[in-house]
Amino acid sequence: MNDYHSHTNYSDGGFLEGMVQAADAAGLEGIGLTDHCMVSSREPPKTTRSVYGFNLDRTYERRRRAIEELRNRADISLEIYDGVEMDYDLRDERAIRDFLEETAFDYTIGSVHVVDDLNVQVPSNFANTSEAERDAIVDDYFENLVSLIDSELFDVAAHLDLVERTPPLRGRATVDHYERVARALADSRTVPEINAGRAIADAAIVHPAETFLEILREYDVAVTVGSDSHRPSEIGDRAAFLEEYLVSRDLEPVAPPGLD
Repeated sequence: MNDYHSHTNYSDGGFLEGMVQAADAAGLEGIGLTDHCMVSSREPPKTTRSVYGFNLDRTYERRRRAIEELRNRADISLEIYDGVEMDYDLRDERAIRDFLEETAFDYTIGSVHVVDDLNVQVPSNFANTSEAERDAIVDDYFENLVSLIDSELFDVAAHLDLVERTPPLRGRATVDHYERVARALADSRTVPEINAGRAIADAAIVHPAETFLEILREYDVAVTVGSDSHRPSEIGDRAAFLEEYLVSRDLEPVAPPGLD
């Protein structure tokens, strides 16, 4: 069992050593450290990265040295992967491409978190919007997700239906949305993940939703896995959940293409 999506203190997660030790204690064979990174020079992303510290473009070499030190420790037995989770926006494609070519991470995750400069995980952003406006946000979210896949910048597309985490946007995704994403993935090297970031909390949301997952099966799209853990205490329970989830749905996950 590997976990290809986790965060450390190089973005908004726990101390790097503690995350690795927790993964080792949970019996994982490998842990992917995929801290958030934003390279946009636009506002509001520029402010967001300053407030939340999504500055792996400035600190990846320091984190890489820390990873190498842990890889060489006798008391750590699992594989440690040097990954990244990039915020995607079509307007930033060139900057993202230049950064990823320069840094040569083991593999890359792409995520859509923001639509029309609004974070889709923040319910208050949509509290005063109409039903039609909320539907339009969901449409735009999936439009951006397809652009992310078509860009071929990333090995993994994270939490495909992230809008399901947000009550005002939940339940608005359609089969048409899912099929469009599945078609894009079927023609791409990018693979989606089974994401357990909300699986054992909140509304018990697993990404992708069951209907979405079945459509991915129909299009013969492979999946990888990620706990999306931000704290050492989350890794063991989420990894156990993922292992059981994969067995119950007869899924054989693949490694991110960058690790092939």
